[in-house]
Amino acid sequence: MSVAVLLLLGLGLQVAEGRRNRCFFNRTQEHCVCYNLSEETAGSIIQCLPATVVEFWGGDLEKYAAIPVRDLDSSVIDTLGSLIIQKIIIGNVLVPEILLARVLRFFSYTHVRELAFESCVFQGTGDWSDMDGQSLPILSLSFHNVTSAPLTGHEQAFSSLSRWLETLEELAVTGSRVTGLPCAIGREFRALRSLSLAQNSLGDGSLSPAFCHGAFPQLQELSLHHNNLSSYHGVCEGVGLLLELRLLDLSHNELTAEPSSPCQWPASLWHLNLSSTGLDEVPTPLPPRLEVLDVSHNHLHAVDISLSSLKKLFLNQNLLQAVPSIRNYPMLDTLHLDNNSISELPRAEVKLLGRLQDVAVADNPFSCSCSGAGGLQALAATGHLGQGWPGDYRCHSPAQYRGWQVAQVPVSVLHCDPAAVVAPLCVALALLAVGGA
Repeated sequence: MSVAVLLLLGLGLQVAEGRRNRCFFNRTQEHCVCYNLSEETAGSIIQCLPATVVEFWGGDLEKYAAIPVRDLDSSVIDTLGSLIIQKIIIGNVLVPEILLARVLRFFSYTHVRELAFESCVFQGTGDWSDMDGQSLPILSLSFHNVTSAPLTGHEQAFSSLSRWLETLEELAVTGSRVTGLPCAIGREFRALRSLSLAQNSLGDGSLSPAFCHGAFPQLQELSLHHNNLSSYHGVCEGVGLLLELRLLDLSHNELTAEPSSPCQWPASLWHLNLSSTGLDEVPTPLPPRLEVLDVSHNHLHAVDISLSSLKKLFLNQNLLQAVPSIRNYPMLDTLHLDNNSISELPRAEVKLLGRLQDVAVADNPFSCSCSGAGGLQALAATGHLGQGWPGDYRCHSPAQYRGWQVAQVPVSVLHCDPAAVVAPLCVALALLAVGGA
């Protein structure tokens, strides 16, 4: 087996003490995992040839960095072309960039669509000139918990990879202490639809340079959760040039909204995740065509917004004491209000909520008076009350019903409104008496 093929199929090459140095193939799942392969045991890789997903964990590639990689002969190219491997995962290795630059072009002979690096260290710099004009079948590329030199100053390497990068559709760089992206790099990703920069160190000032004019022109989904973002309006301004953006995840950032700082969201944005962002009110402005808004796990006491396009609203885990009027959302079909401070559902709102497809109000301190319990029972009867009914709907008051399931509270007319029964009965008896006289 040539060095090039060995590097391509097993980037973990040094035996680690105490670990088995072989591959394990799960035939049912067509999944193969290899640990710490060496040249002496590389024959174990043969087990992975029928797999669609192959993982390589552990090893040391430094000793191979100086070995020249020869061009592949036609028989090896045919072999690579016959493999059905769709995804390769490489983890826990130190990767010399000079070596990666040499072997990456061999992926052009395969059908690999996804390449992922987990907990890797990229060392040094590589000569990427051999990739000039080279295309690759890889459409999804991800890096998680990786360490490398700063991206600034590496623009030339990205330029050599431009033929491939302009066809890449999905990119994730997560948990890797990224503080920013140079504008020129974003312009190489002409077809990218999904970008995740979650769990990094991005601040408000890093967004405008990263998403500059001409960068990521086809981007539809952007995940920025678990970063150091703090300004709602700063984010709005930072992504304003992403004209195709549809989904934006800002969850798990401590955001504040400045009411005197207007901004204009991309008109295409329809899904906004603001959960766990420390908000005590729903920020404005919101995207004008928003259909899905998640503001769960915040500190909201009230929701006073009006969105004619909104279809799904997630308000669970807040401090709401009342159900927001859904008259402000004529297109709404989903409303989640779990874990708030709501004691009952007004009868007028119950009728409106009954028109929705998915309503969730579990784990609230319900008052199980006749109107409180009756409203929930009536809503449950529509069949649209979400998961959790009846077990997670329990009475908080009055004392005689504390701890009861709301579904078990008696709400008959005779029990709850005896006057409604006694008054007509008295009238009927009076009429009978008059008639008898």
